[in-house]
Amino acid sequence: MFKLKNQRLFTANPSLKPQKFCSVACALSISDDDHQFYKQKPPILSPQLQETSNLDPKFYLSALINCKNLQQIKSLHTQLSVNGLLNDSFLINKLLYVYVRYNALDDAHNLFDKMPERNPVSWSVMVGGFAKAGRYMKCFDTFREYIRSGQQPDVYTLPSVIRVCRDTQNLKMGRVVHHIVHKFGLHMNTFICAALVDMYAKCGVIDDARKLFDKMTDKDLTTWTVMMGAYAASGNPNESLVLFDQMQEHGVVPDKISMVTIVNACAKLGAMNKAKVIHDLIQKQNHSLDMILGTAVIDMYAKCGSIDFAREIFDKMREKNVITWSTMIAAYGYHGQGQKALDLFPLMSKNRIKPNNVTFVSLLYACSHSGLVQEGLKIFSLMQEKFFIKPDVKHYTCMVDLLGRAGKLDQAFNMIENMTVEKDVGLWSALLSACRMHNHVEMAQKAAESLLEIQPHNPSHYVMLSNIYAKAGKWENMAKIRVQMTNKNLKKTPGFTWVEAQNSVHKFSSGDHSHCESKEIYERLKSLIEKLEVSGYVPDTEFVLHDVNEELKLGNLYAHSEKLAVVYGLISTPERTTIRMTKNLRVCGDCHTFMKFVSVVEQREIIVRDAKRFHHVREGVCSCGDYW
Repeated sequence: MFKLKNQRLFTANPSLKPQKFCSVACALSISDDDHQFYKQKPPILSPQLQETSNLDPKFYLSALINCKNLQQIKSLHTQLSVNGLLNDSFLINKLLYVYVRYNALDDAHNLFDKMPERNPVSWSVMVGGFAKAGRYMKCFDTFREYIRSGQQPDVYTLPSVIRVCRDTQNLKMGRVVHHIVHKFGLHMNTFICAALVDMYAKCGVIDDARKLFDKMTDKDLTTWTVMMGAYAASGNPNESLVLFDQMQEHGVVPDKISMVTIVNACAKLGAMNKAKVIHDLIQKQNHSLDMILGTAVIDMYAKCGSIDFAREIFDKMREKNVITWSTMIAAYGYHGQGQKALDLFPLMSKNRIKPNNVTFVSLLYACSHSGLVQEGLKIFSLMQEKFFIKPDVKHYTCMVDLLGRAGKLDQAFNMIENMTVEKDVGLWSALLSACRMHNHVEMAQKAAESLLEIQPHNPSHYVMLSNIYAKAGKWENMAKIRVQMTNKNLKKTPGFTWVEAQNSVHKFSSGDHSHCESKEIYERLKSLIEKLEVSGYVPDTEFVLHDVNEELKLGNLYAHSEKLAVVYGLISTPERTTIRMTKNLRVCGDCHTFMKFVSVVEQREIIVRDAKRFHHVREGVCSCGDYW
C-alpha cells in the first residue's frame, strides 16, 4: 500500500484517518484483498498487443506501479488511450500520480488538461506535484483554478499550498488560503492548522501564528513543535520553553524532533538551569544522543556557558559527523579557547572525518578571538592548498576580523580590496569593529560608507560610526550621524542583559527601574561601587558616548544593564555561586572592568555571553584576555 510522506502527522494524531480525509491515499492505494492478485506483476505490454487485448484495469494498475522509467509510463499511457481506458478516473489519477512521481510535470499537466473530469484526487496530485518541484506559480495557478471549479479542497491539497506560501513567504496568498480554509469549514483540522501556524511563523507574523495556535482545540505533537520552533526563530526562546512545559502538562510526550527544537531554543536563551532540566528529560526518555540530538546538546551546553559539559557530551558520542566536530571547534572559539579548537583539528583526520567549509570558518573564528594570527594565516592557506576549499565571504570575514583585532588594519583592508567573492555586511562590519577598537577614524569612514551602500536603513551601522566619532571626540561628526538617523526614522537597538536567578531569567535595560526589587538593586549597586573604588576600580567615562559633563556620564555609566544584572545576581543567588548572564550587544568596556573587580571583591565567577563571545570572569581575570 502506498504510504504518504506525511504519515507521521497521522500517527501523531490518530483522529486524522488517512482513509477518511486524504483522497490521494484512498485513490492511489492497493487494497489488501488485491495483494495476491498484483503479485503477478504483469509485463508492460506493447501498444500493438494491447490493441487486441481487453485486460482487467487491475493489470494496468499493477503495471503502473512497476514502471521503472518515464518511457514505460508513456508506453502504458498509449495503451490506456488505445483501449479507451482514459475515462477510468481511478486509472487516470494513478497515471497522473506516476508522472508527477517521476517529475514529468509537463506530461502530467498535459494529461490533466485533457481529463474529462477532475476529482479532488486529480487536483491534489497536480497541486502537490508543482509544490514539491518548486514550481510555485504553477502551484498557485492550479490551486486558483481548483477553487474556481467549485470543488472543496481536501486536507492534502491545502497544506501543500500553505507550505508554498511559507517557503515563498507570500503572506498575502497565505491569508487568502486561510480564508478559504474557513470558508470550507476546515479551520479546526489539526493537519491544516499546523501548516497555517508554520506559515505565519515563517512569514514573521508570530502573533497571528500564536492566535491560531491558541484557538486549536486538538494540538498534536507536530503543532506544539512548530510553535516552539517559531518562537525560537523569532528571537523569543523563553516563550519556547514556556510552551514546552505547557505541552507536557497537556500530556503530549516529546519525541526526538521536538527535543532537538527545545534544545536549540535553550541554546539561544543561554539558561544553564533549563539546559540541565532538558538534558535530564532526554536521559529519562531514553533518547539516544545521535549525531543530530547529540550535536544540539553540545551546542546548548556551550552556549549556556559550560564548555566542559559540552566536551563531555562530545567525548561520549559514539558517532560524530563533520557538523559535530565543527560545533565543538566553534564552541572553543567563542569561549576564547582557540588553542583547544586547533587541537581538535588533527583529531578529525585520525577519525576519518573530512573538514568542510564550516569547519574552517569555526577554526578561523577561534583564531580570531584568541589572537592566534599566525595560526589563522596557516589554516587559511591549508584550507585552499591541502583541502581545495575555495574561501567564501565568511572565511574572508574571519580573516579580516583576525587581522583587524591584531591591529593589522592595512593588511585587512588590502585583503578586502583583492578578494574576488562578493562583499557583504558581515565583512565590512568586521573591519568597522576593528577600526573602533584601534580608533582608526579614516578607515572606519570607508567601511561605514560601504556598509550603508548595502544596508542604508540598518541603524547599527550608523550607531557604530557615531560611537567611533564620539570616542575620538569628534562630536560634530557624531551629531551629523545622529541627525541622519533621525531623518531616516532609525532608532538604536536597545541593550538588554538577562541574568539567571531563582530558576528564572530576569531582563534589565540601561537605567531600568521596572524590576520589582529595583530599590534594593540600586542601593546595593551604590554600596558595591564604593567598595570597588576602594579596591582600585576607576569608572571609565570614555564609554559614555555623549557630550555631557562628568557627573552625568557617571550616572549613565553606573546604570548600564550589565551592572544592574550583576547586582541582582549578587542579591538573589547564594554566595560564591556563579552568576550567568546574556547580553544582546557587545559588553561595555567599563562594565567588563567592573565585573573583574566584582569577581575579586565578592568572590564570584561571572559568565557573560555577549553578541560576540563568552567572558568567563574569575578572580579579576577574564577568559577573553581583554581581547574582544
